[in-house]
Parts: sequence; structure tokens; C-alpha cells
Amino acid sequence: MYRITGDKYWRDKGWKMFNAIERNTRTEFGNSAIRDVTKTIPAFEDSMESFWLAETLKYFYLLYSDPSLVSLDDYVLNTEAHPFQRPS
Repeated sequence: MYRITGDKYWRDKGWKMFNAIERNTRTEFGNSAIRDVTKTIPAFEDSMESFWLAETLKYFYLLYSDPSLVSLDDYVLNTEAHPFQRPS
């Protein structure tokens, strides 16, 4: 949404989401999966979701990177945040 609107609101929301994830999943060696996201105090799993590194952090990176890094006029992103060049 930020890339389309340029509205700082979306970057602010992204930063709040990133901090909430860090606050609730951070462990000594990485970020844990949690058993129940509705609990006030999360219970950690003994694992880290692969999508945390492969997708979520990529979307956070793209939210704050220079828009020229990946042109949304020239590329589309799939659900795993892989850029695919649009056909001409």
C-alpha cells in the first residue's frame, strides 16, 4: 500500500508490526514460532517458521527500501515476495 499511495501511515504500521513480532517471538538465537497468537504471553515452539526469513522479512525490506529497487510497474510479487517481470 505504501508503494502505491506514498502514505507514511503504511510504513508506520509496518514498523509497529515488525516491533510486535520482535517483541513476541525473539529468542536467543532467532525468532520462534508461537503456539497461540491470541495469548497475551506467547508460548514458544521449538522452531522458526521458514516464511519468517523467506517472505516476511523480504516484505519488510521492500517496505523501507528505495522504490527503484523493484519497480511495481515492471514487476509483480508473488505470495512469497518473489519479483516476476511483467510481460511486455
